[in-house]
Amino acid sequence: MKAEQTSVSALQGRFLARLWGQKAGPALPVEPPRLFPHSEQAEYPLTNYTFGTKEPLYEKDSSVAARFQRMREEFDKIGMRRTVEGVLIVHEHRLPHVLLLQLGTTFFKLPGGELNPGEDEVEGLKRLMTEILGRQDGVQQDWVIDDCIGNWWRPNFEPPQYPYIPAHITKPKEHKKLFLVQLQEKALFAVPKNYKLVAAPLFELYDNAPGYGPIISSLPQLLSRFNFIYN
Repeated sequence: MKAEQTSVSALQGRFLARLWGQKAGPALPVEPPRLFPHSEQAEYPLTNYTFGTKEPLYEKDSSVAARFQRMREEFDKIGMRRTVEGVLIVHEHRLPHVLLLQLGTTFFKLPGGELNPGEDEVEGLKRLMTEILGRQDGVQQDWVIDDCIGNWWRPNFEPPQYPYIPAHITKPKEHKKLFLVQLQEKALFAVPKNYKLVAAPLFELYDNAPGYGPIISSLPQLLSRFNFIYN
């Protein structure tokens, strides 16, 4: 088998040489393409960032039941809801931490929200990030949206979401995309008064769906393909 492979490589080399008008030489080894491109992400210390406050930002719906009722009504008019959320990474002592919004004592969420009909995903996420964490002194925040690192679907008008579309579902009710957001070296965030912005280490999130839900607790796996450069 090895001799056959060498012979095929040599024939390919001679064919290309004739095609290019060059003398055939030994076949050059061809490196196979990477199936999973290696990505590097620059991360900065949590102490580089300043956190201020601004007026409270309330949810559109007063209860879970109201949220699904509105989703049902909007689905009949505009179809599947599209949601985007940003994953912001900082580090403490070279340990990656994810910035989460905390409401009350037990509810955590990523910054983001619903897209408007026809709105671009990246531009929509920038808009939502500005609404949630943007400064109020007139200085524009420059959000750098990087890779999409996750897709989740809600098959029904119910809480469960999955990182795939179940086989029997032809019309999912919501599609949520997670995007990695590259933070600047230093920045000021204005946090709504009814939220806390907390930095949760990856080891705290890992396999901790009871504390953070299935989406946030999956972030350590989703982020494992990145090589973090700690500055």
